[in-house]
Amino acid sequence: MTNLLQTFREDDFVEYYLFPSLQSTDEKEQEALLETVLSKANRVIEKYTQDYLWHKDPIQFVSRTSLSNFLIHNEGRQENQPPHLYGVSHYGDNIEDEWFIVFLLQEITKEIPGVIARVYDSDGEFLLIEAADYLPGWASPETCENRVFIYEGNIHLLPLTDPENPNISIEDAVEQIWTNPQQTIAHQDIQNSIRNRLSQYPDNIKDNFHYATIYVPTAVAAILKVKPNLISWAVQAFCNRDTVDMKACRAMKYFPPEQRVKTRVKFTKCLYAMLLRSKYLPDKKIGWNLPPAASKEYKQHILGIKVACGFEILAVQAKPSQDIEGDRGWAQYLKSLMEKGYFQGLLEGSRDYNYRLGKAKEYYVEHRDSMHYSSAIGQQILELLRSSEVDHDLLEKESQHLPPDDDDSWLDISVDDLDKMLQERYGQKKMFKVTESTDPSNFAQKVNTFLNHISDVEGAEFPPDEGVSPVKPPRSKKSSKKGVSFSQDTRNDDSNKNKVNFDPNSFASAIQNILNFVIPEDDSWDLESDSDMSEYENDEFVKDEDMGEEAKGVKNKMQEYMKQMDAELAGTTIGKSFEKKAKNGDNSFDDIEDFEPVDIDVNALKNMLASYQSQMGEAGPSSTMLGPMGIHLDSKK
Repeated sequence: MTNLLQTFREDDFVEYYLFPSLQSTDEKEQEALLETVLSKANRVIEKYTQDYLWHKDPIQFVSRTSLSNFLIHNEGRQENQPPHLYGVSHYGDNIEDEWFIVFLLQEITKEIPGVIARVYDSDGEFLLIEAADYLPGWASPETCENRVFIYEGNIHLLPLTDPENPNISIEDAVEQIWTNPQQTIAHQDIQNSIRNRLSQYPDNIKDNFHYATIYVPTAVAAILKVKPNLISWAVQAFCNRDTVDMKACRAMKYFPPEQRVKTRVKFTKCLYAMLLRSKYLPDKKIGWNLPPAASKEYKQHILGIKVACGFEILAVQAKPSQDIEGDRGWAQYLKSLMEKGYFQGLLEGSRDYNYRLGKAKEYYVEHRDSMHYSSAIGQQILELLRSSEVDHDLLEKESQHLPPDDDDSWLDISVDDLDKMLQERYGQKKMFKVTESTDPSNFAQKVNTFLNHISDVEGAEFPPDEGVSPVKPPRSKKSSKKGVSFSQDTRNDDSNKNKVNFDPNSFASAIQNILNFVIPEDDSWDLESDSDMSEYENDEFVKDEDMGEEAKGVKNKMQEYMKQMDAELAGTTIGKSFEKKAKNGDNSFDDIEDFEPVDIDVNALKNMLASYQSQMGEAGPSSTMLGPMGIHLDSKK
């Protein structure tokens, strides 16, 4: 039940493992070896995180030996794992923390021989999402579970040998990597995709910071001087405030506004943007005395008020409560359990419901300080408030020599800048250029060739290039009069019982006629004729004297509809949107005033290119339709 409760966490988490190569089965020896690996891993972490500002949780490990190491999944199955170091961190709104943890794991596997790392989040094996364009065909969220690891700084993707049984245990997976790493290492394109994502670390870590001067109560300045990382919790507490927190902001019991000082604070860009964009106008009765909004110091004042309110909220939430029912953190945790189906629809007050509720209370009390609710941080702030010496004069003197704020113009991104960022991050979209393959006549010819090409029941195949003999003969232009026969042979011969007669040529012709809106041919129709509706009057099949009164009425109504439609379309500009052909001496339509025949090939190509362009190089109707026909629009180089 305890492990089950561990799975009910927020979605902004990342879990990670370190599997060292341990040969001993003795519990004490395993603990000693794991402690040695943990000490080395912490030295690597400290090397890169001395000045790093975590959004929520830092990376940290605990030891799990063979006796205590198992995971209980929601379905109740157990999975044994080798002795390892385990950790879980919440990264909140800053996804960069998650990727920085991946970078640290990569460095740990480089510097500690024999250590294999594994990392995943609420999306599963998220490393493969970054390299989605280069994954093998068998790779999917289901088949890749327990197959992605980091070893010696490289990504390892264990191949799938049995598609019918893709499951693999952690123990077997790490053993394969230790035994034969050359067979499990991922393709170079996958390696490059992950490395490109991690390339900003560690050199560009400082680019993620933003320094700003804020005007805060003296006690806040003193605490931030001792524990600068508390700014993360203060910003999150303020930005996630509710009506109860607002009461604390109106009281300001711990951090009153009477005595304030300027101080320089290090934010992450994510925290700074959250704080700056969070709208808040304090009550004048509190005594903040804001300068005019047009003043240069207004930003310093309003940011300082928000930070002070965040510290006040944390301090108020730190009040120890022996009654768990009055604990705000418990209320939030219980709400999260209910939303995620922990009680499985049980009736509130029932025996099973109360049993689960009791286990949840036990777990919460035991892990209250580490469950990502702010009571522990608030308690730390109260202790600092009591123990830290607040020297207002010294802080005031230091505030006279503060460096200027960092430029925050990065908050305002133009459309062009956004496009550039997306291109750098995801690659420039490939656009088409017109080549001879997109010539109108060639285009229409290829489409017609595809439609006239016979394919079997396995699917359509585009015709081979010119000069290559086609695999299947093209369809005949003349439709067969036999039609398509799926009739069952009714003769008494048992050998022919249930036999289906199928003429592929007739079937292909019937489908082609449907696509071309052609009425099937019989003795009463002449498909070779190019006659229009007016010629039907000469057909013996449709002579007026042979038609019934009802049929004549339908014919007259159809003619009236056609005339009315022609009259309405004559007053529109719909025809102007089509490309026209030159008459070229064609006298077929000289009797019609201002007639300009439509160039069907050009219009088809024009509309197809417009559709392809709107796809921005991604999958869409045009590429989906043209690709199987063997028509590929060349991309710009």
